Amino acid sequence: MSENNKTQVNKPAPRGGGPGGGPAGAMSRPAEKAQDFKGTLGKLIRYVKPHTFSLVVVFIFAILSTTFSIWSPKILGEATTMVFDGYIKMMMKVPGAGIDFTGIAQILIFVAMLYIGSALFSFVQQFVMAGISQKIVLQMRGDVNAKLIKLPLRFYDNHSHGDVLSRVTNDIDTISTTLQQSLTQLITAVVTIGGVLIMMLTINWQMTLIALLSLPVSAVVTMMIAKRSQKYFVGQQRSLGDVNGHVEEMYSGHNVIKAFGREDESVRVFEENNKELYGYGWKAQFMSGVIMPALKFVGNISYVLLAVVGSLFAISYGLPVGDIQAFLQYSQQFNQPIMQVANIANVIQSTVAAAERVFQLLEEQEEVAQAADSVVIEHPKGHVVFDHVKFGYNDDKILIHDMNIEAKPGQTIAIVGPTGAGKTTLVNLLMRFYELNAGHIYIDGVDITKMDRGHLRQMFGMVLQDTWLFNGTIRDNIAYGNQGAPDGQIIAAAQAASADHFIRTLPNGYDTIVNEDASNISQGQKQLLTIARAILANPEILILDEATSSVDTRTELLIQDAMSKLMEGRTSFVIAHRLSTIRNADMILVMNHGDIIEQGTHDQLLEANGFYADLYNSQFTTNSNADMDEEFETTPNTKPLTAY
Repeated sequence: MSENNKTQVNKPAPRGGGPGGGPAGAMSRPAEKAQDFKGTLGKLIRYVKPHTFSLVVVFIFAILSTTFSIWSPKILGEATTMVFDGYIKMMMKVPGAGIDFTGIAQILIFVAMLYIGSALFSFVQQFVMAGISQKIVLQMRGDVNAKLIKLPLRFYDNHSHGDVLSRVTNDIDTISTTLQQSLTQLITAVVTIGGVLIMMLTINWQMTLIALLSLPVSAVVTMMIAKRSQKYFVGQQRSLGDVNGHVEEMYSGHNVIKAFGREDESVRVFEENNKELYGYGWKAQFMSGVIMPALKFVGNISYVLLAVVGSLFAISYGLPVGDIQAFLQYSQQFNQPIMQVANIANVIQSTVAAAERVFQLLEEQEEVAQAADSVVIEHPKGHVVFDHVKFGYNDDKILIHDMNIEAKPGQTIAIVGPTGAGKTTLVNLLMRFYELNAGHIYIDGVDITKMDRGHLRQMFGMVLQDTWLFNGTIRDNIAYGNQGAPDGQIIAAAQAASADHFIRTLPNGYDTIVNEDASNISQGQKQLLTIARAILANPEILILDEATSSVDTRTELLIQDAMSKLMEGRTSFVIAHRLSTIRNADMILVMNHGDIIEQGTHDQLLEANGFYADLYNSQFTTNSNADMDEEFETTPNTKPLTAY
């Protein structure tokens, strides 16, 4: 896989390291922090604000659901008290004593109604919250997509595909999950903590103090274990990255590894990385898994202590048995939401960090705004002028200093020079992928900065050395630049590009599906399809970047003939490495370090016996194979040509 096409998505670590992604993971895994927490949270709230009414509904239903759930143990405790008191009176042979089963039945029905109500309220709040979160994510993805379209090519030069994909997919998914799950969990946990605390205080304040004493003990235990586990989680993530990177390299470069006999070395490196990941992984998961048993141990000690103290209060002060039962249930419920709040706080930190990356993308500088009164050339002729153009990818490093070119309608302009000379940059400036530092570019006398970008780029047809096909039929790929073209025109374009024959040999002909990586057709066949695409688009100006580099000599001759017909009457810019393809160009521009050092026709440049002549002679001197190899390495003037 080429460097240009290789995409690596850096996925965030999964949340939670304890059983079921519970609090253990939250307390042990370090959360990624945002650089501007308040600012990013404010931007996120602006996305949530339009859904304020729905959020109020969610909050109300979440509070009702939790309140009903908290109230239930207290009511059940009354039923237990009725059973216990009735039984004691029966044992004491009190006249008319008995268990009030009617009253107990009424209590149980009431509790069942509470549980059903709690479940219904919970369902409604989850349903509404799911809609809110998905609408927010829908808007956010739409904003990101609109932003990506408006970003200049400079942005993509400075950001890897994996980084952009990670922001669009992983980071937005993190926001979605937090909005849908963690927000309602946070409300539920806070209400549960407050409600349970109030209910425990109403039963017995002394026992409540004993229950609260277990909290600092649990916190100390958690912090001690988490401190040791964090370094293992960090090592686990680093090792996981090493394993993923090595696996990607092994399988994307599988043929190269086999060709050089490096299978054993690749397996050895994988095993080392895998063992390292195993070492960090089991330690991290073990330390994370220890937290829950430790907390349960502390909770069980607290539970036993509360049961003993509750029994003493029942004997000495007549505390109802049902209240003791309810209190023990509340004590078990109390620790869980506290740990849940700590978990959610950790998740929110990671979510705000993810949101910060998304907002950084949304705040990137866009392409220069188009003029309000954009000019549209109704019948373009293809007269192109570069007038004192100055450009650099960075302001402190100018590549093109003072470029002046005129391409008259119908002329073929060839551009040659070593790698990094500025050939492709010239074409990018022509299509306004970058903004000039100084100077102007005119098409038919109109400054391209005054033109609508879409209209400007529709005048161009491009065939690049790096082919690009999307996942779809061959027919759709050819018609990409002229959607809605009839089959007759599509077939004619394929015939002109010498692609019709191989297309008809495929199982489904023009309806053959091209894979995402176009692995079901050869590189040369891909090139033929892109040429057919350019032919069908019927542009006014052509840009050809070594368009026949991936085809055999016989096919190249056929394509050259087709391209010559296509180029008739059209202004064409041809970036060439094989000089045999540009002998008939109207003008050849020889570039080096961003400047045009020579220009003229093929014969004129050979006669000048300069840089171009050295390059041409090195490619067509055929004294011997060994001499040919040497000629390609250096010219008679010892100029390096390997990059030409």
